[in-house]
Amino acid sequence: MSIQNKVQEEVTIRFAGDSGDGMQLTGSLFTNTTALEGNDLRTLPEFPAEIRAPAGTVPGVSSFQLHFGSKEILTPGDKCDVLVVMNAAALKANLSLLRSGGIIIANTSGFDKRNLNLAKYETEVSPLEDDSLADYSVLEVDITKITKESLSDSPLGYKEVERCKNMFVLGLLYWMYNRPLQSTITFLKKKFKDKQDIANANIKVLKEGYHYGETTEVFSSRYTVKEASLKPGTYRNITGTDATVLGLVSAAHQSKLPLFFGSYPITPASDILHGLSKQKHFGVYTFQAEDEIAAVSSAIGAAFGGSLGVTSSSGPGIALKGEAIGLAVMLELPLVILNIQRAGPSTGMPTKTEQADLMQAMYGRNGESPIAIVAPSSPADCFESVFEACRIALEHLIPVMFLSDGYLANGSEPWKFPQTKDLTEIEVTFEPARTNNGQENGDAAKFLPYVRDERFVRSWSIPGTQGLEHRVGGLEKEDETGDVSYDPDNHEKMVKMREAKRDKISEFIPLQEIDNGVENGETVVVGWGSTYGSIRTVVHELRQEGVDVSHIHIRYLSPFPRNLETLLKGYDTVLVPEINNGQLVRLLRSEFMIRAKGINKIKGRPFGVEELKEEIKNGIGSSVA
Repeated sequence: MSIQNKVQEEVTIRFAGDSGDGMQLTGSLFTNTTALEGNDLRTLPEFPAEIRAPAGTVPGVSSFQLHFGSKEILTPGDKCDVLVVMNAAALKANLSLLRSGGIIIANTSGFDKRNLNLAKYETEVSPLEDDSLADYSVLEVDITKITKESLSDSPLGYKEVERCKNMFVLGLLYWMYNRPLQSTITFLKKKFKDKQDIANANIKVLKEGYHYGETTEVFSSRYTVKEASLKPGTYRNITGTDATVLGLVSAAHQSKLPLFFGSYPITPASDILHGLSKQKHFGVYTFQAEDEIAAVSSAIGAAFGGSLGVTSSSGPGIALKGEAIGLAVMLELPLVILNIQRAGPSTGMPTKTEQADLMQAMYGRNGESPIAIVAPSSPADCFESVFEACRIALEHLIPVMFLSDGYLANGSEPWKFPQTKDLTEIEVTFEPARTNNGQENGDAAKFLPYVRDERFVRSWSIPGTQGLEHRVGGLEKEDETGDVSYDPDNHEKMVKMREAKRDKISEFIPLQEIDNGVENGETVVVGWGSTYGSIRTVVHELRQEGVDVSHIHIRYLSPFPRNLETLLKGYDTVLVPEINNGQLVRLLRSEFMIRAKGINKIKGRPFGVEELKEEIKNGIGSSVA
């Protein structure tokens, strides 16, 4: 049988199986190889929330979706073209995400009576044997059996042999999409350099999967996806977590300060701690505290001592850090708070993404407690956005929250990484030591810690510096002296001063730009954070169809860019898609008194392009009271 070689502009593949089936590694290796081939891409790893969900059950399914192509790719794809399922539970959990006519590659060993029962299929007849999959092209491969036969002469034990079956899947997909094996072989040799038997077994099964595609007659087509037209430069595939780590290290380098990171593990923020702990050679100090309060307090202490103090968590942990963040506001210290959002409330859905902490970031502390907020728009943008968060914190002596989410943290894309010479310098000035100028009475040289410059920023005074002794603590400060004050007029003055200092930052951030479209028009779609890819894709498609719609994406959420109000009032309709129940839309309404309509999704997943497109088309021309 002759095999057709088809050219495709874009493809979406979803790998799904038990947590122990290696789907995350399989997806990551396919992604890295695809990046090396020059395709643009986006990924969406999805993990089970249960640490030890029973094997073979739907709650235990782990999946990895990859969307790649020869054109600009900004989302992980709505529905996949190819669904790889290692057992019945993986099929049950993911079939709704496969397009009609798509390809299912099924490991038949995972569809026996036991697996069907664990997946809670109502009938003992396998879906591979009835007509429930008639709308799809089903390729049945006994991956487990072939892997065992391939490694029949291997010295590895039964469980180690079982773990190799994901390499068969990877090899088969490499054949289907004309991907080379070498980068994966190099990875396996390096990863298992001290376990040669495991390296050899995985490489053998990888090649077995590739040759299976070559020699079997069940495939009628192979597919080629050509290189994307990316800007010239050196690229690497990067996740949002890795970009955040590199952005923090770069900010420390540019500010010439040591980086102290005090954190407590929580999904999906924990990997930032893991990443920074490997950067000690760049002057990075990491501390895993006993709880969230200790973590943020240690970072505040580091900032007081003259370091770049950073802490991280997700929504539940940010709630615990609230009082201490208020202390940093009162002390006016540069603290960077990383909030990698997940679905809530309470502990919610730990492994699902959401954008529901914006109001918490704005107001989730007692009293009038203003901080700055910066939100990245893509995995690669996490680098620039966290760098900006550090710059604002250090130059304006204010806590700054970096508001990312699980989708950005775990997702990946090609990143053209900058050179050190291209990075902005971060200006850091410490208050110099003081003496009494030879006078017996030192009053003439008395240090006033809350005297401010034209930006309303006080001096950064490091403890132990001669003549800079001053009062610290969470009680209200007297203007200029920093002494404890219960005077009502002073309290109102200081509250308004801290707010004015936060608002003044708007003069030191870029003006808001239009991502796509025109400055005045019928409709503008306003987004923030991880909705960027979906919105940009939809607006581009609608404009090609002749629809008068534009796109504005906001990085600086507190304070807003100073021209944002003028831009928004240039449109008849303002639509605000968010992965929450309507938070930015409320802020825009209250801040600028504009009519804005929310488009909301609260399902733990990003917007699909088609669903968002339909919502925007329905919202165009609508009015909001």
